[in-house]
Amino acid sequence: MSELWNQLASLVEKYLRLPPHMFNKIVLTLLVLGLYLLFQRILQHVAGRRIQDIARKYIANKTITYLLGLVALAALAALARIWIGGFEGFATYLGLVSAGVAIALQDPLSNLAAWLYIIAAKPFSTGDRLMINERAGDVIDISLFQFTLNEIGAHIDADQSTGRIIHVPNNWIFKHACANYTQGFNFIWNELPVTVTSESNWEKAKQILSRIAEEHSAVKSEYAANQIRKAAQKFMIFYEKLTPIVWTSVADSGVLLTVRYLCTPRQRRSSAMKMWEEILREFAKCEDIDFAYPTRRYYDNAGEGKAGCKGGTPAPTEPPPGA
Repeated sequence: MSELWNQLASLVEKYLRLPPHMFNKIVLTLLVLGLYLLFQRILQHVAGRRIQDIARKYIANKTITYLLGLVALAALAALARIWIGGFEGFATYLGLVSAGVAIALQDPLSNLAAWLYIIAAKPFSTGDRLMINERAGDVIDISLFQFTLNEIGAHIDADQSTGRIIHVPNNWIFKHACANYTQGFNFIWNELPVTVTSESNWEKAKQILSRIAEEHSAVKSEYAANQIRKAAQKFMIFYEKLTPIVWTSVADSGVLLTVRYLCTPRQRRSSAMKMWEEILREFAKCEDIDFAYPTRRYYDNAGEGKAGCKGGTPAPTEPPPGA
């Protein structure tokens, strides 16, 4: 076998003017690349044929990507050893290029470091809904240099999908605050401001709103308490009151009743719609409750005000008979 190889090397040197040691390096390089491509094809074939579930296939593909990355690093090390020489030559080469690489690839290296942080610390995972640097969306992919969001909000009201895909550099996790909607306690607080006129029976309206909020709240006390206990194992999360509440305040046009309740992050708009429909139906049945809205009104304090708050000169009274 060695004799045949030497004869082949001699032919290459004779006709291609290629020294035997260079021919050996080229053959070994092709062998390394061929093994890498063969390994890649085998893994992709197995994942494509045997895994049908979309979520499991995505996880398998990401695992294959990371595994191929490690194999690629090993292949590069093997190629460096083939072309550069032993460990001493390789170390010298790395020492010469490390400073230039660190400067030229500053952003890619920081993105790679951020990817390691995301994988280890898990500030978010695939499927989580988050907001970072005023960009919000559902995480649909995490790669070595960026993560991808299915955008929500922006020019669309509430937390609805815009249909756009946002590619975010991983190093944003080091530069901007990241709000995770679904990590830990898997609910968010939502508020509905309802304003009724000052003449309305606001106490009755508040009772109606409280009942509707109780019916449409996505969280039952015991279930939410279990969620908090699980979240408290990792985060300092404590809520004393989980049931819906209606806050009372005064607005320019009337009495403001703010309904505060818990809902799942992806049901904020639909839960608000169901509650508003129920509020409209219930208020329509009440003759003593009206919605307030900006209007212009003339108010006669002397005729309409309370007895102790009327201003102006008192109206003259008729003199008693015989005066």
